[in-house]
Amino acid sequence: MPPEMYHQEFDVPEQLQDTIKCFWYNRRDSTEAQSFFEVTPDGYAEIIFYFSGECSVAQNGILHPLPSPFMMGLLNQPVHFHMANRLEIIAVRCFPWTVFDLLELPSGKVGVHTFEHPIAQLHSTLDTLIQQGRKEEAIDQLKQYFLTLRSHVSTDSMLFKAGVAMTKAKGTLHVSQVAEAAHATVRTLERKFKESSGHTVKDVSGLMRFEQARNHLWLHPDVNLAGLAVDLGYTDQSHLSREFKRYTGITPAAFAKKAKKKTTSGKQ
Repeated sequence: MPPEMYHQEFDVPEQLQDTIKCFWYNRRDSTEAQSFFEVTPDGYAEIIFYFSGECSVAQNGILHPLPSPFMMGLLNQPVHFHMANRLEIIAVRCFPWTVFDLLELPSGKVGVHTFEHPIAQLHSTLDTLIQQGRKEEAIDQLKQYFLTLRSHVSTDSMLFKAGVAMTKAKGTLHVSQVAEAAHATVRTLERKFKESSGHTVKDVSGLMRFEQARNHLWLHPDVNLAGLAVDLGYTDQSHLSREFKRYTGITPAAFAKKAKKKTTSGKQ
């Protein structure tokens, strides 16, 4: 049975808005000794700290315990996490073309993974604040850490312009249009984008567009799928269905059915 969940997002200081989408807090409560929750792909990379309980990821049918923090890069399929009792999480949602440069780490096409970085030293301070119920102060500590980090790292203006264009269009732009917005050639943009994120522009755009479809279906499960496909820039409904199934393993109609059940049961 999935755990009950509380989620809250926090705004990003202006100086960080070119690299970070938001900071967030999440609490999951379960009456069972072990429970699981599923995370579906989206267009962001996340640095995740967790407290109170235990967290593991299921890979090839085997549970692998995760340290705090761990990183969740771009996913191409759902990931299943297992937790014990209550789990509290604070995290940083980063644009995938900035996170590796920000942390000065080599980029890679990886999903859930561990990484070595001085940011891990923050865990003890954040844990104390979370145990005392001071989540806003814990988020402020993270913000300050990234403000300091950001002041020592220069960002690529080409990637920033490309990212703004992709985000604004919600993943619907062709790579040539993204390159035009970034004042770059397609070849140069693709090379720099892959170096910084480990993924192509098309990879990330596809995830951004899928995220819009997933979110819309979750909130409006009765939406007309053919109309949604057109609105989001898919060729047709079958194109939407193929992409949706690629990232979730199920069709949009099946996902909408799940969303409707969730709403009917009154759970968030």
